[in-house]
Amino acid sequence: MANQFYNEFDYERVEGSLPGNTGDYRTPFQIDRDRIIHTSAFRRLQNKTQVFFSGEYDFYRTRLTHSIEVAQIGRSICNRLNCSSDLLGADYFIDADLVEAACLAHDIGHPPFGHTGERTLHRLMSRYGGFEGNAQTLRILTRILFGPDRGMNPTRGLIDGVLKYKTLFGEVENQKNHFLYREQEGILGFVTDGKTFPQTLTPGKIRNSFRSIECRIMDWADDTAYSLNDIADGIQAGFVTIDGVERWAGSRDLDAEDSKVVEELLEAIRKRRVESKVGKKIGSFIAATGLIEQRDTFLSDLTNRHRYTLTIDPAIEKECGVYKSISQELVFRTRQLQQLDRKSDFLLERLFSAFAEEYLPGEEKNGSGNFVLLPEEDEALIAGMLTEADRARVICDVLARMTDGIASRTYKRLFDADFGSIVDLV
Repeated sequence: MANQFYNEFDYERVEGSLPGNTGDYRTPFQIDRDRIIHTSAFRRLQNKTQVFFSGEYDFYRTRLTHSIEVAQIGRSICNRLNCSSDLLGADYFIDADLVEAACLAHDIGHPPFGHTGERTLHRLMSRYGGFEGNAQTLRILTRILFGPDRGMNPTRGLIDGVLKYKTLFGEVENQKNHFLYREQEGILGFVTDGKTFPQTLTPGKIRNSFRSIECRIMDWADDTAYSLNDIADGIQAGFVTIDGVERWAGSRDLDAEDSKVVEELLEAIRKRRVESKVGKKIGSFIAATGLIEQRDTFLSDLTNRHRYTLTIDPAIEKECGVYKSISQELVFRTRQLQQLDRKSDFLLERLFSAFAEEYLPGEEKNGSGNFVLLPEEDEALIAGMLTEADRARVICDVLARMTDGIASRTYKRLFDADFGSIVDLV
C-alpha cells in the first residue's frame, strides 16, 4: 500500500534521478539512508568528539554512537506517532526511513573536537563565509560526500530533514552560528521550490524555527540523546557526582518539578542505576511527543511535511533543560575540558594557518617555496578555484573532515620535530 503522506515533490532529487535507479526495490528515502551509512564521512564520526575526546575510553560516546542513538530514538518517535495519532493511518504516515536518514546524517558535518572545533573554524572562516556544522552537513550531502563536486544527490525530503537552519550567513548581523553558507542559497531555493519566505519568517531565530516534521523529530531525538547521555557519560567519567549535583542544585532557585528531577538523578547515582535510568527516561521523552496539524504554512500546499508539527510535553521539555544545564555546568565548563578545548582551538588554528600560507593568495609564505601539504585531489581542486574564498572553503573542508586523531597527528607531523617519518602514511 503506497504511503500517501509523500509525493513526487518530496522524492525529487536535487540533481534529478540517477541512471540505473529505476526499478530499485528500495524507496527513495531508503536509498538516501543507505548512501549515508556506506561512506567514509559517516565512519569518521567514530573518531570525533561528542563530549570527551574519542578514544579516551571505550564506553564514552562518540559522534558515531550518538548518531546511531539519535536514529533509534527518531524511529521510535515515528512509530509512536504513526500508531497513536488520529492524523495518520495505514496509508498516510511519517516515513521512519527518512527520519532515520536525517538522524544518521545530522552531525556528519561536524569537525573534530566537538563544538570547540566548530567555533574555531567559524572564527577562522569569518572573512570567507563562516563555518557552521549544519551548513557543512548540507555541503557534504549535496557537494562533497563522494569527492569534489560529488554529493549523494539527496531527495528534497532528506535535505529538508537535516535543514535545521534556513538563514543565510550575513542575513543577521554578528551571527555566530545557526546559518547556511551564502553559496547554499540555491539548495535552499530547491527545498522551497523557489518560493520566497513570507515576511513573517524573518531571518534568524524565527526563520530557523520553520522546519519539516521529520526535522522536528530529528531535533527532539537529538535533544533526548545528548541531554540524557551526556549526563550518563559525565557520571561515568567522574565529572557529575553527588556532591557536584547537590552544589549545583543549592546554587539555584529550583521549583518542585526541577527538584524532583535532581533527586531522581541523585538516587540513580547512589544506587548505580544510571544506565537503566537513562533508558527509562528515553522512553518517557519519546512518549512525550504528539502531532498537531498546521495548514497555513507557505509550503503546506506542496508537501505534507510542512502541514504538521511536533508537540512535546512541557514538563518533559523542562526536565530536558535541567539535564542540559547540569551537563553544561559540571562537565563542559570544568577546568579539565576547558584546557582541552583551548588546546583544540590552538591546534586547528595552526593547521589552518599552515594551509593558508601555502594555498591562499596574498598570504605571507613561510618558506623558500611551495610545499605539498594536502591530498592530490584537494590540491587539484584548489588550483581550479578562482577566488580566495573558494580556496579557503576547500581548506576548511579538509580540516572539517579530519577526525580528532588525524588532526592531532597532522599537527605533530607539521610542527613536532621528533614526530613523523616517510612510512607514516596517514
